[in-house]
Amino acid sequence: MAIRIALTGAGYTVTEASDGVDGLTKANATRFDMIVTDLNMPNMDGLTMIKEIRKNPSQAGVPIIFLTTESDPEMKNQAKAAGATGWLVKPFVPDQLVKVARKVLGQ
Repeated sequence: MAIRIALTGAGYTVTEASDGVDGLTKANATRFDMIVTDLNMPNMDGLTMIKEIRKNPSQAGVPIIFLTTESDPEMKNQAKAAGATGWLVKPFVPDQLVKVARKVLGQ
């Protein structure tokens, strides 16, 4: 909910997914300008979802922001290796997310 509020408040349109599988299905059906995913989700974790999205050529270049409570550098390396563009540790300040969104979207 905090993600949706922060991004819609900044003028972005948000499509939500109920879990990792739903997120992957939506990402494969529509090319989004940016994807935000959490590490811990039901049915498919965020790292797996990122890897699967990156297998789809139509999603090449779509920025993916990875959110997690993990601050471990190894987890950050795993996210980058999977194809994440940016990283935010939760809890985050909504303005941080908006700032990262603007940066990866070139705004």
